[in-house]
Amino acid sequence: MVRRAPSTLDDVDRGLIHALHIDGRAPLSRIAEVLGVSPQTVARRYQRLYAEAGLRVVGLVEPHHAGQAQWLVRLTAAPHSAQDLAQALARRTDTSWVKLASGGTEIIAVVHAPAAGTGRHPLLLHDIPRTAGITAVSAHYLLHTYLGGPTAWRGRASILDEQQRRRLTPRHRAGHDDEQLAGIADLAAEFGTSGELSDVDERLMTALQRDGRASHTELAAATGWSAATVARRLTALQAGGALFFDLEFDDALYGATTQALLWLTVAPTHLERVATSLARHDELAFVAATTGRTNVVAHALCPDPAALHHYLTRRLGSHDAIHALETAPVLRTVKGAGLLPRRRLGRRR
Repeated sequence: MVRRAPSTLDDVDRGLIHALHIDGRAPLSRIAEVLGVSPQTVARRYQRLYAEAGLRVVGLVEPHHAGQAQWLVRLTAAPHSAQDLAQALARRTDTSWVKLASGGTEIIAVVHAPAAGTGRHPLLLHDIPRTAGITAVSAHYLLHTYLGGPTAWRGRASILDEQQRRRLTPRHRAGHDDEQLAGIADLAAEFGTSGELSDVDERLMTALQRDGRASHTELAAATGWSAATVARRLTALQAGGALFFDLEFDDALYGATTQALLWLTVAPTHLERVATSLARHDELAFVAATTGRTNVVAHALCPDPAALHHYLTRRLGSHDAIHALETAPVLRTVKGAGLLPRRRLGRRR
């Protein structure tokens, strides 16, 4: 089905999106109160953006807590097979951010693999080299993320003021009260640890990767736990930093119609300084240090090719420590942060 996205976003739309970045599971009634509009208005806007602009909250695991390593994989494929390969990668449960780039012959994806020492890297070492149609492969281990993950792109997170942000900040990030602390302590006995993922969390995380706003009742059905246990476990995992919520959305509605992956070669002595500086650029949504000849990768979002050119030549060009730069224009995002959703039917919360 072809999605017809809304042509513009107003302040209510932008406020709703910003609010969901602060707390992906915030009740729409609380968001409405913070925005100063009716709950019915927020519910209509949420449903519209969900149906027409791909708005989706997804629950994601912090890799360290899950014993995962993240790899950024670049595949070059024959034009006739690139889209099929991208779709095949997107269907896997161990991938995210699958993108078609560089004229449609390059596929870029984040691959989640077991951490070093397990000896298991099925996609990197087994599946990809045997896949027909691939002409080149490079894999870059993500060493450190300077921008991205729980940190939203500033283009989406600039409309709410400080007071509104505080009203939406979840309690586990604003400090624990006695009730929360008691619940987390109980969970330590029930699950063995309060802030790290255990084997029994897999079904919970799978459900949240498909729909980060699934109700406690729906998550209880997916996990076999009670709704009360689900609620306590979510609080504990978020408080411990093992779980965070991200937002998928069509950023072209923010005017970011030109996107590109930037592969930079930076002198190791200056890598920390350069990457930290880049993480403050409004044009970037993601900055990370990687292994390989290009040891920094960034995701740029700009209004048009002229704006991208200006950014590359004026802002990046001012960093003497950047020795080389490769730009890969992004044509399409095949898969975002979470698992591919099942059919987008019905009303969402």
